[in-house]
Amino acid sequence: MSRDRGPRRLRRLDRSALIAASVTALSLTASGCVVVHGEREILPSATKAEAAKALQQFTVAYNEADKEYDSSLDADYVTGALGDIDAARLKASKAVSPGGNAKHTPLKLSDVKYTIPKKAGWPRWFLADAAGNKFGSARWLFVFTRDGLDEPWEAAYLTLTAPDDVPEFKTDKDGWAEAVPANSTELAVPPRDLSKEYAGYLKDGGDTFAPGRHTSAWRADREKDAKRPGLVSQFIDEPLTDGDYAPLALRTADGGAMVFFTTRYYEKRTAYAGTDVPSPGKAVEALTTGEIKQSLTLEIISNEVALDPKGSGKVEIIGRTQGLTSAKGE
Repeated sequence: MSRDRGPRRLRRLDRSALIAASVTALSLTASGCVVVHGEREILPSATKAEAAKALQQFTVAYNEADKEYDSSLDADYVTGALGDIDAARLKASKAVSPGGNAKHTPLKLSDVKYTIPKKAGWPRWFLADAAGNKFGSARWLFVFTRDGLDEPWEAAYLTLTAPDDVPEFKTDKDGWAEAVPANSTELAVPPRDLSKEYAGYLKDGGDTFAPGRHTSAWRADREKDAKRPGLVSQFIDEPLTDGDYAPLALRTADGGAMVFFTTRYYEKRTAYAGTDVPSPGKAVEALTTGEIKQSLTLEIISNEVALDPKGSGKVEIIGRTQGLTSAKGE
């Protein structure tokens, strides 16, 4: 049960292919624009001023979209897992409140810390770590990416974590961070394998991940939810690793990495014979195809952030943000 991102996704892939094939590309340094031959030059992904502008533009667009429940207002500033979750949330909310969000409270970010890696090639990306005026003291972690100089910065990942869970990052003398390759074997789990390993863990368990809210506790919650009065639930987890869902990792001061990655899972709710699946509500129905009778299958996109230790050890999931993106009734 996979989904194509559609024409917009294909256009991005076409642009990325053209950029990758270019003999020369323009890259930005802290001092301005320079011409770089090839794509092997290691440079900061953005200046701090560019990063601040990207976050500010996203926040304005996000607030406008949330106020009107209109995904077209921030579609140019989100992508990947966050783009999927945000668009579905706004569509469902619009179905419930066609006039917009009467209880809209603008998101305000403060105490922003930017971690910008030096790297070669595209995509370029950076982390913005901020305090928000919602969800208490949680830190809001945004990962912004772009595929070329003529592309806008887009938020691909958003997770909330406890302040004490955000690690210290390795930086050079100029303050630039280090991006960890997706295929790095220095870590307990290579970043490119985390999505697959996590999906496997949720199904079968194992010792790859440390116990916690997003691992052992979540598996226990699923076990409880599997059988409820008149209803059986089944879960299927899938890794998402390509394109806008690719994992992104930053080197931490202890030699490990903070890794952002995406998974997708399905929850199929089936009613006992002679009964119907309870109504999921108008918001879910807005994302549902088919007629809900005997079963309802929910598709959920989930983005996680993990601390992946150097060498060996257990991976710790410190944040998870998920959202319903579609459903099917049968």
